[in-house]
Amino acid sequence: MLICKIFYNYKLRSNGIMKMEEGKESFYQTPECHPFVKWAGGKSQLIPQIIRLIPLRFARYFEPFLGGGAIFFQLASPNRNAFLSDINYELINAYKVIKNHVEELIPELIYHQNEYNKSPKKYYYHLRDSISSMNKINKAARFIALNKTCYNGLYRVNKRGLFNVPIGRYKNPLICDTDNLRKMSVVLKRSGSFLEVSDYKKILEKAQRDDFVYLDPPFYPISNTANFTSYTNNGFSLEDQKELATIFTELTGKGCKVLLSNSNTEEIRRLYSNYSHLTQVINVNRSINAVASKRVGHTELLIRNYI
Repeated sequence: MLICKIFYNYKLRSNGIMKMEEGKESFYQTPECHPFVKWAGGKSQLIPQIIRLIPLRFARYFEPFLGGGAIFFQLASPNRNAFLSDINYELINAYKVIKNHVEELIPELIYHQNEYNKSPKKYYYHLRDSISSMNKINKAARFIALNKTCYNGLYRVNKRGLFNVPIGRYKNPLICDTDNLRKMSVVLKRSGSFLEVSDYKKILEKAQRDDFVYLDPPFYPISNTANFTSYTNNGFSLEDQKELATIFTELTGKGCKVLLSNSNTEEIRRLYSNYSHLTQVINVNRSINAVASKRVGHTELLIRNYI
């Protein structure tokens, strides 16, 4: 099993991977890109803090709560497989389309961009409430267009599984970021990524010794009004949090290196009390909060099982 060593630049993404071959060192580079969606709990703002905690050596990469994939795009390498999954079908379908059909996706997004610009509110609700039969490229384009124009980029569905977020307040939202989408396609192909709609437990059954697992689940709410866990119509309950903590310990027993992000609450601290010496508190903004003044002054936990 190939184990790679990573050299980080904390200010600028490098994705450099050094590989030893018969006494020689070869350097690989993947294009710099960023998440194509705005996602609740997205980690773009926390990249410097998280990257500093990534283990220097590991075999394969697992991210079973993929979301916007900000950490994956920092670590993607041609020398290491990445197992990327999420329970959200629309999200994973969009990733797959970007990876395999980006040139077919771009014209669809340009069409949505033009139609939205003509009459934003009318077109948004027409697109949101359209549930007619679509192929996978149409679905990906609709998903991206709604994400770029809905309220705070929130993904929320009702009990019937239907997207129900109102339109956002944007002046000129960029629905089709052509350059970034093409770079993403290259990264997803070259990184040997495996994309799957899956419950996190199923994908983590494949994790082995020396693999690195980054867990970024729907956070345990810090108050009764802070629960933004309905990324699907299944939610993520306290019992789910407890089960995740058990799996964290099981992965530790298998020799996996695991890093977890979660809310800074007594309940989460209690669940991971055995790792209190490897827990860090970091400052974070909550861009999804409806009140701008309440988006700052928050903290969350980074919990790991390795030194």
